[in-house]
Amino acid sequence: MTELGRRGVLAAGLATGVAALTACTTAEPAAWPFDPTDWDSVRALFPLDPDLVQLAAFVLAAHPRPVRDAIERHRRGLDADTDAYLHRHGVPEDELRTVAVAYLGGDPGQVAFTDSTTMGLGLLYSGLRLRPDQDVLTSTHDFAAHHTALGLMSRRTGAPVRRVPLYDDPHAATEADIVARLRAAIAPNTRVVAVTWVHSSTGVRLPVPAIAAMLAEVNAGRAPDDRALLCVDGVHGFGAVDLPVAELGCDFLATGTHKWLFGPRGTGLLWGRTWDALDPVIPSFSGADSPGARFTPGGYHSFEHRWAVREAFDLHRKIGRDRIAERIAIQATRLKKGLAAIPSVRLVTPADPAVSAGIVCCAIDGMAAHTAVAALRDRHRVVASVTPYEQQYLRFGPSIVTTPDQMDRVVDAVGRLRA
Repeated sequence: MTELGRRGVLAAGLATGVAALTACTTAEPAAWPFDPTDWDSVRALFPLDPDLVQLAAFVLAAHPRPVRDAIERHRRGLDADTDAYLHRHGVPEDELRTVAVAYLGGDPGQVAFTDSTTMGLGLLYSGLRLRPDQDVLTSTHDFAAHHTALGLMSRRTGAPVRRVPLYDDPHAATEADIVARLRAAIAPNTRVVAVTWVHSSTGVRLPVPAIAAMLAEVNAGRAPDDRALLCVDGVHGFGAVDLPVAELGCDFLATGTHKWLFGPRGTGLLWGRTWDALDPVIPSFSGADSPGARFTPGGYHSFEHRWAVREAFDLHRKIGRDRIAERIAIQATRLKKGLAAIPSVRLVTPADPAVSAGIVCCAIDGMAAHTAVAALRDRHRVVASVTPYEQQYLRFGPSIVTTPDQMDRVVDAVGRLRA
């Protein structure tokens, strides 16, 4: 047999194996009763302990059934015949980008896939081209990973980083004051404005579209290499706020898909519209010629998780992003109103839904946040979290796995806590 003949036989065998493997590993799972208009039906998709009020589920998502099934389907395929399954799914990321932009807005080429928000911020700030005579503006409220990524960029480029407070009392924060403070801090040489959509430290939601509009005025007349780029850590708005990323007006947004979107753990993305301002940091394995593909790190990943992002976006689409955002806002507003009525509680998050989202933070007189979290779980079966900052608050995150009635249970439980 000639070499060509042997190759033909091997190719035919591979094709047959792939076809057989595809038939047994990519078949749709058996149908289950699911009504996307019924919140009880949505909650039933999650294997979360039903005896607990799950107000920390946004920190690292539990997998809803469609995502769980997709992960298992891909895992079985990879375990049964890794080579064939990889050939079969050789270009799924291009398809995933199309699914993603149906939710994000924009076009598929604007989406790079990552493993987390932190990875996205690292890729962004490690690749941005800055001069030592330019500077970076951020806030005092951003998460440590954001500040660290900016600090590493400063060491690499020589461009200094300045931090400014956007509010003094988070509960009293307003859109006008936030925008005005940022505007006053922007210098003629400011190249990057780095902010967070929803602060995990306080629950304050920044008016990103208004900030973008203000920056458009600042950038009028500036040369392209001197424009102030708006870079956003979007993880606590993504999946919780009814606004496509493409309509925020930012240049870049980094987010995990394993929080409010309830996507596969260890997945995220970096969305951008100004990719020519940075260089890739990690070589890509993609042969596609779009920015998103070039900036997606190469190497082998947890593909069974990454490929299952499709099901997370599909589930949110079926339920409705507007309905999800409304569900979260209704619960958060009910919770904030109840907490504010407790004499021993100081509400930290703004009551106004326009400057808040799903995160609700508060402080209890004479009680440390960690103590309150432990007491709520042990005595009342309420799962809360602590803000991971120097100033620690008790933090709640109502979502699609909780109910408005449970917010009354939480308020009652907090009211029973004693220092």
